[in-house]
Parts: sequence; structure tokens; C-alpha cells
Amino acid sequence: MNTELMEALTILEKEKNISRDVMMDAIENSLISACKNHFGTAENIKVIMNRETCDYAVYAEKEVVEEVMDPALEISLEDAEKLDSSLHLGDVCQVPVKSKEFGRIATQNAKNLILQKIREEERKVVFDQYFEKEKDIVTGIVQRYVGKNISINLGRADAMLTENEQVKGEVFKPTERIKLYVVEVKNTPKGPKILVSRTHPELVKRLFEAEVAEVRDGTVEIKSIAREAGSRTKMAVWSNDPNVDPVGACVGMNGARVNAVVNELRGEKIDIINWDENPALLIENALSPAKVISVMADPEEKIASVIVPDYQLSLAIGKEGQNARLAARLTGYKIDIKSETQAIESGELPENYMEQMGLMGEEGYTGDFEESYDEDEAYDDGAEYTDGDGADESYNYDDEAGEDDEIRFTETDEDNN
Repeated sequence: MNTELMEALTILEKEKNISRDVMMDAIENSLISACKNHFGTAENIKVIMNRETCDYAVYAEKEVVEEVMDPALEISLEDAEKLDSSLHLGDVCQVPVKSKEFGRIATQNAKNLILQKIREEERKVVFDQYFEKEKDIVTGIVQRYVGKNISINLGRADAMLTENEQVKGEVFKPTERIKLYVVEVKNTPKGPKILVSRTHPELVKRLFEAEVAEVRDGTVEIKSIAREAGSRTKMAVWSNDPNVDPVGACVGMNGARVNAVVNELRGEKIDIINWDENPALLIENALSPAKVISVMADPEEKIASVIVPDYQLSLAIGKEGQNARLAARLTGYKIDIKSETQAIESGELPENYMEQMGLMGEEGYTGDFEESYDEDEAYDDGAEYTDGDGADESYNYDDEAGEDDEIRFTETDEDNN
């Protein structure tokens, strides 16, 4: 038993996760290569290796002849009989080759061949390990800034967080641990090239999968995500179990689950809404926290017209148009938002709409909110997560217009306003 070789292969298998069979194949090839360098040919060289004991032997198969013309391929009958007395002319004799007699160059080439195979297998193992994590999140340790890029240590490999994949305003310190989304893993001659991101919308999805058991086991599905990294994310969720509230599951007790994700994203605000197959209801939820009077959606053209109360127009659009922009990305619809006054002027609402909705009565919109409404205060001081159904709960009148289930009219209550 070749104890030393067996121990060396065992260490390689444990530390670098390189298969013992692969290394034995590399040793066989290196011995054949050494024989070629030593004898000038390796066509008749046979390497026999016991995979259990790691014992090996090298033989040169030579033809038994009367007169030797090529010593590398032929052997005299007299010399053959010394090895095996039963051999005759024309037989093939297996002549043992002593690897210790190899020259320095042949030995060095064999050694280099083994080392090269070890490096190739090590790169392959690392590539396979991180290729499995493609489209998933990993935890990395910040090493240093390389220009505007950041070098991240992922364990057995390094990744570069490029400027384009960094969230604007995020600053990391060396040795700090951060979560990253693996966008792509490429196999290169110098080893795996791992592309990671902090801005990808899927990062939010994977973080919720890690925090929320219902998302992880498929009870709650994340149908759509729209994200402006570092600022705000809107996420539409759906429950496959009628007894499970998808928004509540993602928010957690006292907001524990969503806050864990928010903390990992360095305070990025997250709106969680209910997904709905009806595009009009989905758009209404997506515009949360703004209240909506009506939504008319065209599924074929992917266009929607939304009417909101005058005092809710700024909130529906959002700061620098962010709320409307994220809602459009989340739903896939081009959304046109108008106030009540604009809708009446354009004829989308009747001129006596205010009277029909009880403008002068005890219920309905009073018109006193437009002057006191502050967009920044109302939008930025809101909760970090919102239930899309909250829009419905804020209204005490809910009716549908005509028979078109894509048009939804709602009326506000003065007390809720």
C-alpha cells in the first residue's frame, strides 16, 4: 500500500474537494508523459494503478524479436526470457519501467502536469459551487475599494461589486458583511468571474424568502417587484392559502420581518400590496398609499386611466413621480393619473359628479384638503410598508360602475380624511 500517496490524495479531497479518482487519472497521465519524455514515445506504455491501495506500476509493452532495431518497442528473446521464460518470438513482453530512473526534465514535466490538473480541478470546483448560487443571494465580506468598485470576498472566491450595481449613497467599511445578489457566474481561464449586485430587484425577493417561511415554502408568492434601489420598492404578493394573509405574512409581528429586510437594505422603504388578477384592482393597490376614485384599464393596450381626489393627486404621483413610476413598473401598465377637477373638465366625469357623490352632504369629499396637504410629509413619513387593501378600508362606500369589472368607483368618508 502506498500510504504517502493515499494520505496526500485524502487531504486534497477534504481541503479542496477534488475527487480522488480525478487525481489518480492525472497521476497516470503524468507518468505516461514522463515516459514519453524519457523514451521518446509512450504508445506502448501502460500504467496500472490500484484505486484502493494507490499502488501503481508502469510497463512498456515490447515485441520479442531476434534482432532489436528499436529498443523502445522491441526486446531480444534472451532478455525477454529473463523476465518470463515462457515467452517466444513474436510475443509481447511487459517490461517494468522504473520511474526513479527518469531524468530531471521528465520528472519536472510530470510534476507540472499534476499541479496544473490540481489548479484546473480547484477552479472547476469553485465555479460549480458558485454557479449553483447564481440568481440567489450570498453573504460577502468587504475587502477594499478598487477605484469606484468594491472587492468582495465570498469565501473561496472574490467578486467585484461594480459602480453600476451599487446603491447610490451606500458606503461600506472593510470587513463589513453584506448580502449580495449573484447576477451571473462566468468560467474564465483565471477562475470563476462572479458578477454581484445590490440594486437588482430579485435581491429583495430573495431576502423575503430568507425571512418569511410562507414565501419560502410557496404558500405566499411574490408576483411582481418594482424597485428604485436605495429609495423605495413596491412588491405585489399573493396567497395560495385563503387562510393566510400574504401582506401580514411578509410584514410579520410588529413589522419584524419587513424591518429585517429594510435594515439589510439600509433603510430602503418597502410597500407591500395585494396582487389581484383584475388589473383595475391591482393598479388601485399599486398606487397605495394614495386613494383612488376610479380605474379604467385596457388589458390589450396595457393602458390605464386613473382618477383620484384633488387632494390625493400629489400623493398618487409621488415625489418626483416615484409612486406612479413604480406602480407602472409593478403592474406593467402605462398609467395616466388625473384629479377629479381634470376629469370633469375633460368629460371623463359628469359636471354634477360632486353633487352626485354627496359633496354638500354629510359624506364625501369636502375639498378642504388640497391646501393643507404636504406631499413630502404625507409620503415620506408614512409607514415603510402598506397594505394595498388599506385603500379599501379607508373608504366606506365601494361600488362598481356598470357591468365592467375593470372600472371601480370608491367614495371617501370625511372622518377618514
